[in-house]
Amino acid sequence: MAPDPAQARPPLRVGLAQWCAVPGDPARNLGDAARLITRAGEAGCRLVVLPELWASGYDPTTLAADLRACAEPLDGPRGERLSALAAEHELWLAAGSVPEHAADDQIYNTLALYDPSGRLVASHRKFHRYLPGGEDRAFAAGEGPTVCDCGPELGIVGLSVCYDGDFPETGRALREAGARFVLQPAAYECGAESWWERLYPATALTNGQWWILVNQIGEGCFGASRVISPLGEVVAEARRWDGEGPVPEPELLIAELDLAGGLAQADAEASSLFEERITDAPVRSFSAAVRARST
Repeated sequence: MAPDPAQARPPLRVGLAQWCAVPGDPARNLGDAARLITRAGEAGCRLVVLPELWASGYDPTTLAADLRACAEPLDGPRGERLSALAAEHELWLAAGSVPEHAADDQIYNTLALYDPSGRLVASHRKFHRYLPGGEDRAFAAGEGPTVCDCGPELGIVGLSVCYDGDFPETGRALREAGARFVLQPAAYECGAESWWERLYPATALTNGQWWILVNQIGEGCFGASRVISPLGEVVAEARRWDGEGPVPEPELLIAELDLAGGLAQADAEASSLFEERITDAPVRSFSAAVRARST
């Protein structure tokens, strides 16, 4: 059952870790991830979110090979390191998405969520594969949206990876499953900023959800990781890269969120967008086609 939005909770300090993952260098990428998680822990963050495919990098021309080269089971060495970091700093870790070598011998693009004790509490396999990036050739598709009840601190959390969230049905399905707080790692490409700008505030508003979007920056991705409130407002945003000049240094964007207060305000001002939907109305159909007269 979803927590009462009006229930008082302390502000949640969230760290959004945005950087340029290097294709073909998983050791360096894991080191960068560990440093940013450590910085977030030292800054008092209770939740850290990493971007999509940070372990392998995201280069469409080599994506399939890069994923195969560093795919591991979720409980492999990389997962053990991520678990230890979450436990060391006593924080929730949405460890971006990583190439998962699963028991069925498939590779998936998988978001892993660890609790502050380091326990893997949920995983989400990306189920919408971005065909222009060759993702259908690089990894298998998951089965659908994912939620996890994270108790009173976070409530029911929705998990999504990049292209999954572009589809309105994902946000709606997560809301219907009780999720008012959605975590989404991404490797959103330069040139697609208009979707980033338009789709996600609308999804957050129409479903009364917080959305945390964490993007890669560099290697074709523009960054601009952000927090969107349940009223569709961008309340925090990391730097944006236009694809020109040097790639920005890794960035840890820290935001203080009043989760319960934001949900209460959205419920007071915009709950009709969710609660007054008519979902079973039949579609009326007309035809203006001109029929030839019989003679």
